[in-house]
Amino acid sequence: MNAKTETQSGGLDGVKWLLVVLLIVAAVGGNVYYADQSLLYRVLGIVAISLVAAFVATQTSQGSAFWKLAKEARTEIRKVVWPTRQESTQTTFIVVGFVLLASLILWGLDSLLGWLVSLVIG
Repeated sequence: MNAKTETQSGGLDGVKWLLVVLLIVAAVGGNVYYADQSLLYRVLGIVAISLVAAFVATQTSQGSAFWKLAKEARTEIRKVVWPTRQESTQTTFIVVGFVLLASLILWGLDSLLGWLVSLVIG
C-alpha cells in the first residue's frame, strides 16, 4: 500500500512540476508580451506568479523536503556562536599582518633571485 501511495504522489508531483514550469513560462512570456506596460506592473506580475509557482513547488515531495531542509538550516544557524566584533577585528589584523609578512618575504626572495640571475647572465 505504501508503494501505491508513493507512485500516486510521484505522478501528481510530475503534474505539479509541469504546472510550475508553465507558470514560469507564462511569467516570462507575459513580461515580453506586455513590454510596453509599466515596469512596476510587470515586476508585480512576475512576483505574484513566482509566489504561486513556489507554493505549487512546495506541495511536491521534493519541494516539501527542500522546505524542511531550509527550516533545519535556519535552526542550525541559530546555534552557531558568532565571533564578537573585537575577535573579528583581531583576526583580521592577524591575517593582514601575515599577508604583509609573506609579501615582504616573497619580495625579498624575488629581488635576491633577480640579482643572482643578473650576476650569472652578466
